[in-house]
Amino acid sequence: MAASAWCSGPEMSASDSSDINIRSYTSQIPFARHLGFELTKFEGGESEILYTAKPEHLNTFDVTHGGACMTLLDITMAAAARSVSPESGVVTIEMKTSFMQPSVGPLHARGTLIHRTATLAFTEAKIYDEQERVCAHATGTFKYVKRRLPTGPTSVNEMRPPSTD
Repeated sequence: MAASAWCSGPEMSASDSSDINIRSYTSQIPFARHLGFELTKFEGGESEILYTAKPEHLNTFDVTHGGACMTLLDITMAAAARSVSPESGVVTIEMKTSFMQPSVGPLHARGTLIHRTATLAFTEAKIYDEQERVCAHATGTFKYVKRRLPTGPTSVNEMRPPSTD
């Protein structure tokens, strides 16, 4: 199933519950919108996100900054974990990243849910360049948490981080 752009895109039919879950997931991560991530796959334990770094996302070597790459990997793995349980949230418990070569130009990350328990998701993701070369690889452990009400300056709800107990 294809998803809409991270921060904007074509309106989805309200009758398609899986599209509503994708829209909900992608609208709640301001940093992903800021970076310009575009979620294109969110189903069956798999995810894909497209990303082209802006000039301010590059390091002094004019390649995508490692922090932006790690964010792309983290969110791609979280999306893979959430794709089998979109009613739940996930929080990152652990992440290990290996950088193999510079991440240059348009990138795409693919994530996979490797194993799930009642409360944990074990995932991996890779970043690919336009030539389909692997630029970075990560593994991550995520905890499933109950979704919480939105918080922040425009919300009437108090700020309460999700429990990881």
